[in-house]
Amino acid sequence: MTIKEQLEALLEPFLQDGDCFLVDIIIKPSKVSQKVSILVDSDEGITIQQCTSISRRLAKQLEELEVFADAYTLEVSSPGLDQPLLLHRQYRKNLGRNLKVTLKTGEVISGTLIEASEEIVKLQLPAPKKKAKIPIDPAELIREIPFDDISKALIEISFK
Repeated sequence: MTIKEQLEALLEPFLQDGDCFLVDIIIKPSKVSQKVSILVDSDEGITIQQCTSISRRLAKQLEELEVFADAYTLEVSSPGLDQPLLLHRQYRKNLGRNLKVTLKTGEVISGTLIEASEEIVKLQLPAPKKKAKIPIDPAELIREIPFDDISKALIEISFK
């Protein structure tokens, strides 16, 4: 069992307590101590108190089980807005927000996330800026993207 798999197993009961879910585990080695970042979230958003509670309970178990032989730094947090969406659950949580989606082909599409399922995401594309002589059918401004075609999806922050 890898360290990542051990961490996932240890985290499972802590996450169920607060209806949270694991987004990612990032382990970065360094000369002094490795950094272990645990990214967790919930459908309603996760609080600092929840992150602190998970961190304390996990740290206690890591020490008791001696999972890490060398020094390490443990960080439990929610994924920031600069983190890509990785799970279907994250897409559903962010319905109505603007996304910038990079496809595996390299094409970049920006729009409002209007639907998310296990297979596809649907984006409402922005209307063209110039007035078209021929009216545009609103259905033409909806882009359906198979989930498997997505390379990276980021929430676009708007300061309007």
